[in-house]
Amino acid sequence: MRKIFSLLLCFSLALSYAQGGIKFDEGNFKTLLAKAKKENKLLFVDAFTTWCGPCKLMSKNVFTTQQVGDFYNAKFINAKIDMEKGEGIDIAKKYNIKAFPTYIWVNGDGELIHTGVGYYEPDAFVKVGEEANDPTKQVVVLKKKFDAGDKDLTLLKSYYKAMAYRDRELAPKIASRYFANKPAGSGYGEEDLGMLLNSVQTIDDEFYKIYLRDKSLIVAAAPAFKADNFEKAIKLNTVRAKAYNKETKVLDEKIFMDEALKLMTREEAQKQLNALKMRLALSAKDYAAYEKLALDYYREAENFDADELNSAAWTFFERVSNNTSLQKALEWAKISVKKEEGFYNTDTLANLYNKIGDKASAKIWAQKAVDLGKAKGEDVADTQKLLDSMK
Repeated sequence: MRKIFSLLLCFSLALSYAQGGIKFDEGNFKTLLAKAKKENKLLFVDAFTTWCGPCKLMSKNVFTTQQVGDFYNAKFINAKIDMEKGEGIDIAKKYNIKAFPTYIWVNGDGELIHTGVGYYEPDAFVKVGEEANDPTKQVVVLKKKFDAGDKDLTLLKSYYKAMAYRDRELAPKIASRYFANKPAGSGYGEEDLGMLLNSVQTIDDEFYKIYLRDKSLIVAAAPAFKADNFEKAIKLNTVRAKAYNKETKVLDEKIFMDEALKLMTREEAQKQLNALKMRLALSAKDYAAYEKLALDYYREAENFDADELNSAAWTFFERVSNNTSLQKALEWAKISVKKEEGFYNTDTLANLYNKIGDKASAKIWAQKAVDLGKAKGEDVADTQKLLDSMK
């Protein structure tokens, strides 16, 4: 029996090794930090949410690979923490995590050493891990050099990439120094272009002036770039900025319309105003106002794309209780599915049917969502719970 047990153990270990992938440690944050300190390693944290699509793709396609597993298991203590549950809520606040997925590397004292954001292919994810372990490339080092006035373009590019979705006030300052020191006429790579276009907010800021100056270089570097659409969007954003006071949170509709009419027809301007009012209501958590505005805004639902309709329908599912309004949201979800059937909108449709009491339809669409989700490697746990509740 002892020999059989040993053989089974060896087989189990061999299978575990063959499966590869990152081995994530269990335990609370304090315990994980203590382990990192004891082993003189950084703690790597996959800061995720359950609704984040790229988070799920990373878990399915990247964390499971032998290449990534071998590197991360050897170099770091690894953890996955939901930023919307338990201690994850405080961790997100402490480290200013606002985009998902975010990856942070902290030392045993809890000091942020490095960070990354978004989906990475396996090779790139190993590279960002190497940067986290390289004292010359860690975010904490980049910060010290930036604060000391360093103008190295490679450093500034790396620091901007790390801060773009974490610190909305710092990122433009990094970009400003980068473009102030970028040689004139030096061309635009993908990262330069992304930094500039993401930094432009209004036609009055320095980045828009840089854009106009280098427009020919930008178009040459990215032939598919739609300059007219970009410029119209920035001009409209300028109108929003003039009409909405962020401090008082007051929207001057007259200013908005007067300025917007310089760019578009009255009908288009009114639609843009209504969209802004709707977003502001949702941001302010004034769900009653949002409900009223959305019902008007999406009256001709066929004119909107599948993703936008699904987003509105899901917001109604979560925030609205009026049955008549829920029936409207159900129509939006149906149109969304008709336009482009997928896991998320079929899941929304199932949940709306369930909420209005049509269990038979809810069951059909929940099963459809589960099947679609599994085929795409999505996390279908919540949809499966809904389906199981109706059996």
